[in-house]
Order: sequence, then structure tokens, then C-alpha cells
Amino acid sequence: MAKVSRVYICQKCGHNSASWLGKCPSCQAWDSLAEEIQDNSKPSSGARRRWAPVEGGHSPRPITTALSEDGYSRVSTGIAELDRTMGGGVVPGSFILVGGDPGIGKSTLLLQVAGLMARRGPVLYVSGEESPGQIRMRGERLGMLSDNLLILPETQVELIEPHIDKVNPLLVIIDSIQTIYTDEIPSAPGTVGQIRESAGRLLAKCKSSSIPMFLIGHVTKDGAIAGPRLLEHMVDTVLYFEGESGGPFRIVRGVKNRFGSTNEIGVFEMKSNGLVQVDNPSELFLAQRPVGAPGSAVTACVNGARPLLLEIQALVCSSHLAAPRRATSGFDPNRLAILLAIIEKRGGYHLMGEDVFVNVAGGARIDEPAADLAVMAAVVSSFRNLAMDPLTMVVGEVGLAGETRAVSNLERRISEAAKLGFTKAVIPVGKGVAKKMDGLDIIQVRDVAEAMEALLGS
Repeated sequence: MAKVSRVYICQKCGHNSASWLGKCPSCQAWDSLAEEIQDNSKPSSGARRRWAPVEGGHSPRPITTALSEDGYSRVSTGIAELDRTMGGGVVPGSFILVGGDPGIGKSTLLLQVAGLMARRGPVLYVSGEESPGQIRMRGERLGMLSDNLLILPETQVELIEPHIDKVNPLLVIIDSIQTIYTDEIPSAPGTVGQIRESAGRLLAKCKSSSIPMFLIGHVTKDGAIAGPRLLEHMVDTVLYFEGESGGPFRIVRGVKNRFGSTNEIGVFEMKSNGLVQVDNPSELFLAQRPVGAPGSAVTACVNGARPLLLEIQALVCSSHLAAPRRATSGFDPNRLAILLAIIEKRGGYHLMGEDVFVNVAGGARIDEPAADLAVMAAVVSSFRNLAMDPLTMVVGEVGLAGETRAVSNLERRISEAAKLGFTKAVIPVGKGVAKKMDGLDIIQVRDVAEAMEALLGS
């Protein structure tokens, strides 16, 4: 008779508890413990692997004889924007997790990848959510039908592994990891234990066969990938597929990459024939920019090797609340609070009774302090109801004393602005900076007051 026990596992960090708790003692998350049934009559596959004697395993060797990352021959997915995000292509044996909101286009993107790579060899698409007929309909719409693209409607790991060995594909796509389960655990698919064990077995198969594998992952209402955080630690690369709900633009952002940088992003546009990569994202993000409207400023951010021009919009209006609202989209709200304090203290603009809203247009997100000066300029522009010169680019970090600080890759930022027809750039004071670069007039400012004078007048 099987010995069955009930255990409560945190859906975020994987902490085990013998009884249900309202708050996880490990990660402090509320209402995150879910009940799972464990069969104690036999050890889990992970436990067997951990304690089984090693026979014929690897032998220690000098680090100088190990194959370096540069020695891997990366394989192109056929989509340059996705290759850029992953550092130049797919590394053999890499384990890649792709997360995003429902309907954002994860399955569409990976079916396009499967169709393009199927031109070079067999690709195995394991579907646990859609029937082969549904996938074929999408493949017809995308123009990705191929005899080398093999569909496997299966959810049990023990039945998937033999097909990987038999087909020996160039690539395996699992759609999605939350539907995959192993017979070793009695709990339902999608639970912490099932995701952990199933991903562990697929990881072992991926590494032993050197076959790259994409996993599609669902996200929670908080925007994080569902399942234990251990899943993100197990994989080599984590990609988030982002975009505004109902909007045509999508951004693939790397948040973890063992084989390259996480600073790169890929930009796509959703069309009737699938996701189309955008060759000039700066032009895309500025395409619908209102000319002559107060509260709009353009800044230049660097994502990996590519500079991007982004529009920052601000709206400042009188508040009827005791505590005025501060809301952001695509920008750190804590950083905005600091910048508003600097505007009050160093700039002399009183915003205590004003609601302030800041948005990075196009669904982009800014994670570097080089946009500080542009955010402050947009806020002051809206507050004073004065529009800035639409052909002026603003870049610079701002310190707590109101001083402007230099930013990296300034020449590349200015060069990108010049390509799009900008005529002026407001930047922090720096040594060796000419008054004119790439055809742009350069205005150097020492502090916030000088910047606002240059952009909006006294």
C-alpha cells in the first residue's frame, strides 16, 4: 500500500511545510502555499539521481582544456532580433525559458522559429495545450508548414523522451512546461513538484544530447513566470515577451543569459502573417510622437550594442487628493519619487499638490539613470505647459544635489539621434566634448537649473 502524505509547497520559492501557512516563512509571500500529495513509498527521480552511485561519469580535467563559450558554434534561429537577444543565436544544449502574458505571441514566435529551423533539419514541437490541427492552422497563416516540423501532442515526460531520442531533432519546443508531468509524482500537472521534476528530466535530456530546448512558461498575475523560482535557476536563458495589451509591438527581453549579455532586446510588430522584426526600433518608438505638445522629451538609451531613442511623456495636473498620485509605465516609480524631490528642492518647482504621471511610449522600459534629465524635463514641461524643441535629444544622470553626471556611450547615443534628424542635444558637462558632434549642436549643462533654462527658457 502506497504511503501518501500531504505537503504544502510555496508556489514562488518552493519552501515545504507540513501544514498550511498564510505567509511563506522563506520568501514572505502571502497565500502562496499550495497543497500537494507525495508518494513516499518510492523516492522521487531527483532523489534517485542524487544518491545513486555514479558509474562511468565525467572525470576532472584542467580548465584550460575545457571548451570555452566562444568555442560553441551558435545556431541561428532565422530571426535576427531573437538571435540578438540571446547573444548571437542558440547554443547547442542550451535550455531556454520563454515567458509572457497569455496571447502575447509566445507560441507564434516559437512556431516561426521552428518553421525556419525545419528548413535545415527535423524540429520537434511538443504541444500540451493545442491539437495538431490548431497548430497546422497557425502554421498555414505564418507560412511555416514543413515535413521536417514534427508535432507531438504529448504531456508525459516518460513518453516524450523516447521521441527525442528517435527523431534526434535540431531543436525541441515544449508548449508549455506547466502542462508537462511525470508519473513519478502523484500531484497534478502545473504544481511546484511536477514543474521541478519535469524540467529536471528535460534538462538532463537537453544536456546529454546537446539538443537546444525552448520551454514556454505561463506567467502569474504579478507578471512572474508561474512555478518555483528554481525553474529560472535551472535554465540557461530566460526571455520575457512583453508588449502593451492590444498593441501591435512586442519586445523580447533577456533577464538571464549564461551565454551572452542580458542588455539586448528584440523588437517585433504583430501582423496578420505573424511577428515581423523591426529593423529600426528608434523610428518605430517615435513614429506617433505628438509635435509641439508639452510634457514630451526624447532620450537615448543603450541596450547592449544598440542605442534606442525613446519618447518620455509626462502629465502634471492639480490633485484633489490628500496624497497626490505618482504613477509610471516603463519607468521605476521609486526613481521618479527621487527626481520629483530634486525638482522641488533644486529646481524650485513646487509639485506637492500635483498628480504626476510618467510614461515611456511604445511599451518600452528604461532601466538606466541616463534618462533622469529627460524625465525631469518632461515633468517640468508639462507643469509649465511649455513644449520643448521637438528636434532636441536630452540625456544625463542627475544627482541628489541637482548636478548632472556623465553617461556612457555618449557618442553612440548622439549618432543615433543624428540619423533620425535631431539637431540639438542637451548633455552633462564633460571633458573633450565638442560643441558639435555628428551635425548636432551640443549644449552642456552643469545642473538641473541650467538644463531647464536651455530646454524651456527662464
